[in-house]
Amino acid sequence: MAVASGAGRDVPADLRQAVHGDFPAAVDQLSALVRIPAMAWDSFDPSQLDQAALQVAELLRGAGLADVDILQAPRPEGTPGAPAVVGRRHAAQGKPTILLYAHYDVQPAGQLELWESPPFEAVERGGRLWGRGVADNKAGVLLHVAAVRNALRVLDGRLGVGITVFVDGEEEAGSPSLPQLLQQHADLLRADVLVVADSGNWKVGVPALTTSLRGLILGTIEVRVLEHALHSGTYGGPLVDAVAALSRLIASFHHDDGSVAVEGLLAVEEPGPPLSEAEFRADSRVRPGVPLAGTGSLTSRLWTKPAMAIIGIDAPSVALSSDTLQPAARARFSLSLAPASDTAAAMEAVRRHVETHVPFGAEVVFTPGGRTQGFAGDAHSRSSELMLAAMGDVWGVPAVSMGVGGSIPAVNILNKLFPEAEILVTGAEDPDSRAHGANESIHLGDFENAILAEAVLLARLNAAD
Repeated sequence: MAVASGAGRDVPADLRQAVHGDFPAAVDQLSALVRIPAMAWDSFDPSQLDQAALQVAELLRGAGLADVDILQAPRPEGTPGAPAVVGRRHAAQGKPTILLYAHYDVQPAGQLELWESPPFEAVERGGRLWGRGVADNKAGVLLHVAAVRNALRVLDGRLGVGITVFVDGEEEAGSPSLPQLLQQHADLLRADVLVVADSGNWKVGVPALTTSLRGLILGTIEVRVLEHALHSGTYGGPLVDAVAALSRLIASFHHDDGSVAVEGLLAVEEPGPPLSEAEFRADSRVRPGVPLAGTGSLTSRLWTKPAMAIIGIDAPSVALSSDTLQPAARARFSLSLAPASDTAAAMEAVRRHVETHVPFGAEVVFTPGGRTQGFAGDAHSRSSELMLAAMGDVWGVPAVSMGVGGSIPAVNILNKLFPEAEILVTGAEDPDSRAHGANESIHLGDFENAILAEAVLLARLNAAD
């Protein structure tokens, strides 16, 4: 566990007052951005991406970054990527440049009936702000905007550190055009320190720096047993339908204790901050009778061991079902991997598992999807220690370093392009933020503290030799 300093004594009073006075405006601006349903998938309106990019550009200009551009690059298949927004302020002689990353695109809202308020209307209740994308990752956008705005106001010409704010428009789609965009504009985005505000805190009231991310592979499995559908009464018995065959194959992905059964995947036992089963159950809202899967510490199961999820199935819905043997069924899997895993080798391990365990002699088609490499950062780098100290001083409690079970494609794309830069992963989420799910939210007190901590980091980077 990494520990930060103090109880707020080292936070400049004028900076704290500026952030606090500006915070209602930051919340209003975040709420306005939430109203734009910007989703970077082909099935959604691309004009919403353009609208969000224009709004972000205005926010960056309003924060004091006069050099603002909207950039685009093609995706690998040749289609246009979503617009990204870059705002810059050049470094003074001898001062470092810091790149602040976030993304404005969001996941779809899903089933609207599960939301307690309209997903694309930010609503404040119970000290939290609710809405799709408010946590992942439009809070990250406003975190950067408000931190820069207040640092520039308070330091008033004395801030020599270079600042580049880079806001992606397709992170939730895997950032397919980001490698090409970064290659084209590497000189524009080069920095000494990178802050990716797409993560969160250990819990409400306890700040954290994310120092590891799991890798991720996606893929699709299709099982075929018939040339066409058949009446289940007439033909059932000698034949097993594709949905049953697919279900048997899906079940083979886990051992009886719930751990992943695919051979050849890396699993690492690594201690983290204490996390009890009771705390995890409260955070996840798992049903009382459901046992927790896997073995070892909960933090290892969350951060450094593989986790398989079936995130979609193509089969007739209950509402539209008929008394029919289905000829084919399809599932999409998402496999999170230990940070040091080889994603190509992991994909082949899943392929081998599928081909070995396909039941009833069914025909199976395995289609690899996207891959994201994991990330292992350094909690003891100079900028990490500055960030942890700033968090501890702002919150008034020790900050921790933690892992996160998810993946952020941009982290490794940026890491490959700028290998000498120190990468910090922060954010405004907490264990109850429900990113990607219904009733997504952030804790407003932690959001204000995150803004202040980043502004303090800018000031301390400016003052450092």
